[in-house]
Amino acid sequence: MSTDTTGSAPARPLVMSDVAARAGVSHQTVSRVVNGHPNVAPLTRARVQRAIEELGYRPNAAARALVTGSSRTIGLVTIDVNQYGPAQTMIGLEQAARGAGYSLSVTILDRADTAAIQDAVDRFVGQSVDAVVMHIADLRAVEALELLDPLVPVVAVQMGGEGLGPTVTVGQEAGARLAVQHLLDLGHPTVHHLSGPENSVESARRLAGWREALAEAGAPAGELWHGDWWPASGYEVGLVLADRVAAGEQLTAVFVANDQMALGLMVALRERGLAVPGDVSVVGFDDVPEAPYFSPPLTTVRQDFDELGRRGVQLVLARLAGADTCPDLVEPRLLVRGSTGAPPG
Repeated sequence: MSTDTTGSAPARPLVMSDVAARAGVSHQTVSRVVNGHPNVAPLTRARVQRAIEELGYRPNAAARALVTGSSRTIGLVTIDVNQYGPAQTMIGLEQAARGAGYSLSVTILDRADTAAIQDAVDRFVGQSVDAVVMHIADLRAVEALELLDPLVPVVAVQMGGEGLGPTVTVGQEAGARLAVQHLLDLGHPTVHHLSGPENSVESARRLAGWREALAEAGAPAGELWHGDWWPASGYEVGLVLADRVAAGEQLTAVFVANDQMALGLMVALRERGLAVPGDVSVVGFDDVPEAPYFSPPLTTVRQDFDELGRRGVQLVLARLAGADTCPDLVEPRLLVRGSTGAPPG
């Protein structure tokens, strides 16, 4: 007795030999066409491509990586993507990678210690990525990256620091200087600062720019507060600031390290009866999409995250090509809106 199993077994995945049989060429010829090898006659290449289309064949990425030595994949190690800056940086990198013919594989860490970072890089190496981009603007991550000895090229984005190898970042100090100089030019005697978390690279660099700009202008040192990037911390500092202004202190200008904290600070000032910019001028950092619609519209320092992503991927490609690289800096831009004006009186 025989059993007809026609149609009962699942169809097997298509392989290169199927394409070779349809096109009437060798397996090696199909491999050359799939992997973009130039030594294939035009008519033969067209016949193989037609067979690929007719069969609906899709090359196996792992097999292709073995042949070409490239997975066309870049790994990204990042953290805190619920914040605007890190999220936009990730999007900028993904778009730039896709435009260059690469895919972006992302690992989002919940902590920035050496063990977590090393594990993430090791897993990417095990997945045969071509390179790894590190975007963790945390001082502990900078220390960890200096200790890494990875098997693939590593590029640091928005981290800065000496000894990190190829890096690209927005000029955080330059952005802070733009904010401070703008407020001083309006006639404010000094500028106070609501900084971000003390373990943040970006926060530390904006703080340094604030201090340097005041010192170079010969202005008195301003007050310094630390927040956590979120509006609630800005609101809390705003209440303290409002009480001190009500007591007669001349606190007329504040540079805030990001737009979310600036929003919270302005809400607190308004609730306490103070006007922005009539009583206190406020400058933020980032230029979130909502910034023009704050009340009043927020003067802020804009970071070009699309350009940051583009240059980050360019740096990766340069490293893969064995080219010499040097630190790259994306210049920030001050956008003047309605939250800044001359000091009262």
